Amino acid sequence: MAEHGAHLTAASASDDRPSIFEVVAQDSLMSAVRPALQHVVKVLAESNPCRYGFLWHWFDEIYTLLDLLLQQHFLSRCSASFSENFYGLKRIAVGDSKWLRQLASAGLPKKQHWKSLLLLVLIPYLKTKLEKLVSSLREEDEYSIHPPSSSWKRFYRAFLAAYPFVNMAWEGWFLSQQLCYILGKAQHHSPLLGLAGVRLVRLTAEDIQALEQKLAVATASQQPAHSIKEQVQSAVKKALGGVALSLSTSLSVGVFFLQFLDWWYSSENQETIKSLTALPTPPPPVHLDHSTGSPLLPKLKTVCPLCRKIRANDTVLSTSGFVFCYRCVYTYVKSHQRCPITGYATELQHLVKLYSPES
Repeated sequence: MAEHGAHLTAASASDDRPSIFEVVAQDSLMSAVRPALQHVVKVLAESNPCRYGFLWHWFDEIYTLLDLLLQQHFLSRCSASFSENFYGLKRIAVGDSKWLRQLASAGLPKKQHWKSLLLLVLIPYLKTKLEKLVSSLREEDEYSIHPPSSSWKRFYRAFLAAYPFVNMAWEGWFLSQQLCYILGKAQHHSPLLGLAGVRLVRLTAEDIQALEQKLAVATASQQPAHSIKEQVQSAVKKALGGVALSLSTSLSVGVFFLQFLDWWYSSENQETIKSLTALPTPPPPVHLDHSTGSPLLPKLKTVCPLCRKIRANDTVLSTSGFVFCYRCVYTYVKSHQRCPITGYATELQHLVKLYSPES
C-alpha cells in the first residue's frame, strides 16, 4: 500500500508532474494572501479613515489591479503565476508537442497566456463580488421593506435559495478534478487550467538557468531612450516592472508572515484565543446574613431598601449599583463603611446623586 500511495508525495526523476500537495499548496498561497492584506488595510482604515478609508472601500479593485500586474509579470517572465513560481512550477501548453520542450523563459503562447491571466485574476474577483452580493441580499431579505409579493423579492429569494447549490456544484467540480489528478486520470488538478489550455510541470535545472540568463541579459541590454515617446514607454515599462518586482519580492519575503496573520485572525483561532485570554466571570453579590441587619430588597423599585419608603433624593452606590435615599445611605455608609445590600466595602465618595429628567 505504501508503494501504491508513493506517487502522492514523490515522483521519479523523469516525471515532471507535481504532486497533489505541491499544487494544493500553491493554490492556498494566494488565497491566504488576500485576507491577510485585507486585515492590514482594515486596521489602517480604522486608524485613519480620512487618509486610508478609500483603500478599504476600493480594496477589491485595488487588489485585483495589483494582482493583474503581478501575474502578468510572472506569466511573461517565468510562464507561471506568482504562487506556481514560488513552488518551482511552470505552465506548458497542452496538445502542442513543440511547447513541451520550451523553457520557462520562452513564455506561453499568446492564447494560453491571456487565458491564464484572465482566469487567474478575473475569476477570484467575480467570486468575491458574488459572495458579497449574496451576503448583502441576505441582510436585505431579513430587513426588507419590499412587499412580500413583489417580483424583486421573489427573484432574489430564488437566487439565495439556488446559490448554495451552485456553489456546491462549483466546489464539487474542483474536488472531482483533484481526485482525478490524484488517481492519474487528469493532467491538471484545477478545471481553470483546463480552460486555459495549460498544465503544470516542475521547473528543471535548464529552466532555472535560462531564467537567470534572461534576467542578466535584460539588465545589461538597457539602452538610453532618445525620443520622447521612447522615454515615456521606457518609464511606464520600468514603473510597471518595478511595481510587479516589488510586489513579488515583498510577497516572497512576507508570504509566511501573511499566512500567519491569516491563521491568527481566523474565526477558529480567535475563539481559541478568547477562551484562553477571557477575563474570569465576576462572582455574584455576596449578600449578608439577614440576622446581621442586611435589609431585604423591596418589591417596588421606587422604594428605598433602608427606610422602606418612596425614595427621596435618589443616590446610587458606585460599588454595587443599588439606589437609596441620600439621607439613609449617607448615614449607613458613614457608620458601617459598606453597602447595606451586598456588603461591598464602600466609602462616602462612592455615593453618586441621580438626576431624573423631571428634576
